[in-house]
Amino acid sequence: MKLGKTALAFILGTVAIGAFLIWRGISPGGFSTDHIVDVTVPELTAQAAHGEALFAENCAACHGENAGGSKQGPPLIHRIYKPNHHGDQAFLIAASQGVRAHHWAFGNMPPVDGVSSREIANITAYVREVQKANGIF
Repeated sequence: MKLGKTALAFILGTVAIGAFLIWRGISPGGFSTDHIVDVTVPELTAQAAHGEALFAENCAACHGENAGGSKQGPPLIHRIYKPNHHGDQAFLIAASQGVRAHHWAFGNMPPVDGVSSREIANITAYVREVQKANGIF
């Protein structure tokens, strides 16, 4: 099978990008932490307070303390996750089914095992209240 110049360029470009991301991830310092944000947490409603505890237990390892991001995952307190761009249903789908990487270079997000739809709604309420307190609405 003979590849055309366009197909070969595409393959080489894809391999180069992949190699760079792997190199960047394993090099000293790893991925940049420029995406990590300082977050102000407001006084929370009862639902959001319950969501805060669930977030800490199920999400903070990747999305950081108070959803401010970490080396493993993006901040949810970010304009990308405004309700008009990623609605509440997007959070439900991401947590229950996983989601392919599309905004950040952290890789795909796997589903979060053992978290119910109701618990995801509480987590979402927490994220939304913190977003609003940080000017993201």
